[in-house]
Amino acid sequence: MKTLQFKNGDTMHAIGLGTWKSKGNDVKNAVKEALYAGYRHIDTAAAYDNEEFIGEALAEVFAEGRIFREDVFITSKLWNDSHGEGQVIPALQTSLKKLQLDYLDLYLMHWPIAFKLGVGFPSSPSDYVSLEEEPLSMTWRQMELAKESGYAKHIGVSNFSKKKLKALIKDASVTPEMNQVELHPLLQQKELLDFCTSEGILMTAYSPLGSGDRSEGMKGDDEPNLLEIEALQKIARKRDATVAQVLIAWHMHRGTAVIPKSTTKEHIVANFRAADVKLDKEDMETIAKLDKHYRFITGKFFDAPEKGYTNVYDE
Repeated sequence: MKTLQFKNGDTMHAIGLGTWKSKGNDVKNAVKEALYAGYRHIDTAAAYDNEEFIGEALAEVFAEGRIFREDVFITSKLWNDSHGEGQVIPALQTSLKKLQLDYLDLYLMHWPIAFKLGVGFPSSPSDYVSLEEEPLSMTWRQMELAKESGYAKHIGVSNFSKKKLKALIKDASVTPEMNQVELHPLLQQKELLDFCTSEGILMTAYSPLGSGDRSEGMKGDDEPNLLEIEALQKIARKRDATVAQVLIAWHMHRGTAVIPKSTTKEHIVANFRAADVKLDKEDMETIAKLDKHYRFITGKFFDAPEKGYTNVYDE
């Protein structure tokens, strides 16, 4: 399995198990099947409301004595309601308790957006806190303290634009070590990838297969289906692979991590085997031509002009 390396030498499997929208025993079983299949990278978040079930899975697998805590790279994320002064480390400690862990390998600021403490999802502008009141730099300093305290080995961000990263780096003592964003052939974000590479920031791709199982309310009209793109189907046939495997392999060839989500053993195993799919220069050039800067996760659900939130991706 290809790995990504942090500046201190720590490594992370390029293919991880994504768990957004996976709940209850489904996610618990998915994590166990993934670990048995060879995955050593699990991604979750406080907002996914599944950390307790993932914690149960991890505890049960570790207790078997064949896979150890230090073998598995585990990521979670700070939700938007815990950006305020003194709120980050308690939020992280809550995640650790649910996950039954002493530390995280990676902790990410989930969005560059702040809510009032206790708000799961805003119902009105009054649920937001402006970035003037709670600057991202203040939240980041607490992320740095979480690393200094040993609660997280590495810290980073998610859904950050080049503009927001540059501003954060300017005031940071520790440069974000990861930026997790939506990436796939229709949204290749080459400028952002080039910037992150130049700054030594690793990248992880979410929604690599198009996140087709999102709720209808989150979907746009006539959304494209990545699995039905003819050029990708052609490459898949040539490589004796599925389109999903080609999509996952493409990220590895670009030097990013990728976290496809599944709760079925067959798909979990097939996604992991994408590590064996080799794409050549012609394949990569063909895929490069598919870029339309199309987002499945538009971020418009966070628009609150009254609090200064519009166009979260700065586009």
